Amino acid sequence: MNPLRTPEIPADLDQVFAALADPTRRAILVMLLEDDMAVTDVAEPFEMSLAAVSKHLTILSRAGLITQEKRGRVKWCKLDPDAMRAASIWMQGFGQFDAVDLDGLERFLERELSDPAAKASGGDP
Repeated sequence: MNPLRTPEIPADLDQVFAALADPTRRAILVMLLEDDMAVTDVAEPFEMSLAAVSKHLTILSRAGLITQEKRGRVKWCKLDPDAMRAASIWMQGFGQFDAVDLDGLERFLERELSDPAAKASGGDP
């Protein structure tokens, strides 16, 4: 057993994050948010060969982020949100940390830095 893997972490999570690490694959997922697409339509906006796009699609498919099916002569890609859901649930475990109140921090700093002379003498601004 891998000492870095605990039972709470799904084994395929590594594949999901590896697939999401590439900007081309993330762009493909965004495109598939709209609707199913033919492989040739997925490849169109990218300045790379159809074979290179197909490799990206294979990685997304192996990670479970998309499914591919042949309809007639055309191969279609469809977003499969289940793998993304597992990654999201895992990441939510880190949500236990409080969000930083940047507005409150800014107000505090403005008060503290607004009149250094008054702070040094102990008086209120």
